[in-house]
Amino acid sequence: MQDGYGIEEWPDGSKYEGNYIKGKKNGEGTYFWPDGSYYQGQWEENKINGYGTYYWIDGRKYEGDWINNNMHGKGRYIFNDGRIYEGDYYMDKKHGFGSYTWGDGKKYLGYWKNGKQDGEGKFVLSNGKSRKGYWEKGKRIKWLDFTEEDLIDQDKLTDSH
Repeated sequence: MQDGYGIEEWPDGSKYEGNYIKGKKNGEGTYFWPDGSYYQGQWEENKINGYGTYYWIDGRKYEGDWINNNMHGKGRYIFNDGRIYEGDYYMDKKHGFGSYTWGDGKKYLGYWKNGKQDGEGKFVLSNGKSRKGYWEKGKRIKWLDFTEEDLIDQDKLTDSH
């Protein structure tokens, strides 16, 4: 059984470089998949566990906590088009509190459930203006605050009655 540092290669082009304990990947190591993607970080009992970074060949990257080969805990996911999610994960899905930033600078800061915006959050435009709202399953249900424009529109409605 492998014990200590080693390199293991498979016929499909997969490769592991790192630490073993009693024949299993444990501790720090890097695994390379045949498609060119790779993971660098902590292992436990042959599974990605602890802190590490996964790199996809299309430029995406996740850096953060893992449990049983799943993004789980705190992490930062950078998409290949400039979008960034930073926050909580539960079993590979955005879940808990997090911020999602689009490439143009717009941002959502708030709660997530099963990978979608869910609960209270704040939507921030690239110019810094923001609105608080409530989301369910990724869709905004209502705004929770009023802007000056809303008040002006409300005054217009009041004056016309």
